[in-house]
Amino acid sequence: MENTPLETLFTSHIGLLSLFTIGFIIAMAIYIFIFVRRHIREDVEAHERELGQR
Repeated sequence: MENTPLETLFTSHIGLLSLFTIGFIIAMAIYIFIFVRRHIREDVEAHERELGQR
């Protein structure tokens, strides 16, 4: 039986741990992107309100 890289990724303990790590990194990147985008938007709105009051 031939042991392909995809078979190793989905069946071995190290492969599953690698898959979990990749998924976790992608999820963290999405979270950080949304977090930063939301805070930038809040800062821009606060800055525009501040400029409008002057």
